[in-house]
Amino acid sequence: MNARTHGELATFIWSICNLLRGPYKRNEYRKVILPLTVLRRFDCVLARTKEAVLAADEGYPGDSPNVRRRLLEDAAGRPFYNTSKLDFARLLDDPNQIAQNLGRYINTFSPNVREIMQRFGFEEHIARMNERNLLFQVVQAFSNVDLSPERVDNVQMGYVFEELIRVGAEQANEEAGEHFTPREVIRLMVSLLLSPEPDLGKGHLIKTIYDPACGTGGMLSVSEDYLLEHNREARPHLFGQDWNDEAWAVCKADMLIKGANADNIILGDSFTRDGYASANSEGRPSRFDYMLANPPFGVEWKQQKQAIEHERDTLGDQGRFGAGTPRINDGSLLFLQHMLSKMQPVAEDGTGGSRIAIVFNGSPLFTGDAGGGESNIRQWIIESDWLEAIVALPDQLFYNTGISTYIWVLTNRKEPRRRGKVQLIDGRQFFVKMRKSLGNKRNELSPEQIDDLTRIHGALEDGETRELPYEDPVTHEQRTRPRVVSKVFDNEDFGYRKVTVERPLRMNFAATEERIARIEEQKAFQNLAKSKKRAGPAHDAEVAERQARQEAIRGLLRSLVDQTAGEVVRDREAFVEVLRGAEAAADVKLAAAERNAVLSALGERDPDAEVCRDRKGKPEPDTELRDTETVPLREDVDAYIEREVLPHVPDAWVDKSKTKIGYEIPLNRHFYVYEPPRPLEEIESDLQALEQEITDLLSDVVRS
Repeated sequence: MNARTHGELATFIWSICNLLRGPYKRNEYRKVILPLTVLRRFDCVLARTKEAVLAADEGYPGDSPNVRRRLLEDAAGRPFYNTSKLDFARLLDDPNQIAQNLGRYINTFSPNVREIMQRFGFEEHIARMNERNLLFQVVQAFSNVDLSPERVDNVQMGYVFEELIRVGAEQANEEAGEHFTPREVIRLMVSLLLSPEPDLGKGHLIKTIYDPACGTGGMLSVSEDYLLEHNREARPHLFGQDWNDEAWAVCKADMLIKGANADNIILGDSFTRDGYASANSEGRPSRFDYMLANPPFGVEWKQQKQAIEHERDTLGDQGRFGAGTPRINDGSLLFLQHMLSKMQPVAEDGTGGSRIAIVFNGSPLFTGDAGGGESNIRQWIIESDWLEAIVALPDQLFYNTGISTYIWVLTNRKEPRRRGKVQLIDGRQFFVKMRKSLGNKRNELSPEQIDDLTRIHGALEDGETRELPYEDPVTHEQRTRPRVVSKVFDNEDFGYRKVTVERPLRMNFAATEERIARIEEQKAFQNLAKSKKRAGPAHDAEVAERQARQEAIRGLLRSLVDQTAGEVVRDREAFVEVLRGAEAAADVKLAAAERNAVLSALGERDPDAEVCRDRKGKPEPDTELRDTETVPLREDVDAYIEREVLPHVPDAWVDKSKTKIGYEIPLNRHFYVYEPPRPLEEIESDLQALEQEITDLLSDVVRS
């Protein structure tokens, strides 16, 4: 690019926004800049073959649109064309008709390009800029930008598009989840995905690559480049889908310019309008060899809730979401389930199958309780033996968010040595500081670090270490020390049982004025005075009857005071016998709900009381003392309870009917390294030095 980086070129393009100030707000600039950059790229790409296209169009005598399209594409040497005599330079020849001419110029492109421009909604902005006398100046500025393939190749053009989108997203103040993936992160994902593949060197290799949240197509492009770097005869076929009009338009334009099949980039929601469903009519595949994605973090799926839950409930395991659904405010694991449903089957000889790499934040690792949606999804994945590895990435690696991120690698054809195992890789210290930050991005992965992380993944060594840098907490000097960067676990290590530990209910009972007054707070007692009949004489009569019933119960309780003299009884069965005697004496037979209300009012928890038991003689659990314990799947529950619980609460037991299986991946905990605090002597010395410094400063103030 003649010593100019793609970032500098993108900065130059954004500088054109100075012309838009006033009529446009900052968050609207990209609505003009992005479509014009795409249009200018098409204009430059077609410049060399323009005369040939015009000659083919004028010389074509027939009326078959398909034949004409093929002839014009052949003349252009591209899967798109433009039959207008205009270009960016000639548009400037008639300033007074710039809006009409630009509109006609766009409409003479091939249908695939016209669709792209329509998704940008650029017609509105042509009229808006023309009304403010800005259009000529903006087109003139873009005509001075050379985006020809000779100067800006396809890879660099992809960088330019992404830089424009990044800056535009910052100006629009988009949320953290709406970001795209830095190219070095994609290279690491692709390297982890493809490096173990034994057949990458085969001649005329055909592989399908899919991204269900493809955005501007960065992951697809880098995957294609990686394959071609290792095998120039490879034939990667790229497939993607995105529901953002702007990102889809950029991705499809990029595919057209590269000569890829742009029809394989589908516009629409992957959840509700799956462009690669098994029953599609366009003949597109529904399963893929490789899949990559960076779905938005922490974005709710409320709009798709009805369709997703309907598929879950009606198709079950035959659909995409049979394993469960996550919380409504984070649909990350829905994307992973969608991708897993598109894995190629594995043949008996071990061929076939798929590999998946996806970027997540920390939430899918551990959120969700046992038996909940996220935990059930993790259980389904791990018990199916699809999770191969997780790589923890450094923070401040993405442009619009500084949060920690993780790459999950999954496959349905693990190598024999990996079967039943999951590798966790701590790559949080694998970064270099950028000389200049880009939004929230202050760190990046170097090519050497990408290679090293790929080697660590390939080695599958439990306890592998690296000399990694760290900052000394005292001197703040940069030093190195050995750190474990790889750990290998059995699948079962991530599972646990959440058991409910019960303790018996123990209560004492007494008929005192204070406790009797509590009967008024009991819901069952309050309901006695209510009637479901409509207002009228029958309603009033029933209410009066029920109030009389309440008064009878009050009288029964007052009689208990005289009989027991407020004596405290620590055995519920004994007190119930006393209560029944009082009922007989007062001729008031309590219903079950009424008796429970009385016992609740007159009872208080008492650790020294006898255990309350049900009709079968079993202890009743005290809901206030109920607790839960997390027991690893590898451990026997009874042995765990005997060791960890019973020494402290000997009367406890496990309600096995409430036991739930859960799965979580506490990656950070597995790589936690204890750092002891500084010696007290050093801390005290520092404090004394600070005190002396403060004293000296105060002395200077007093003297002055």
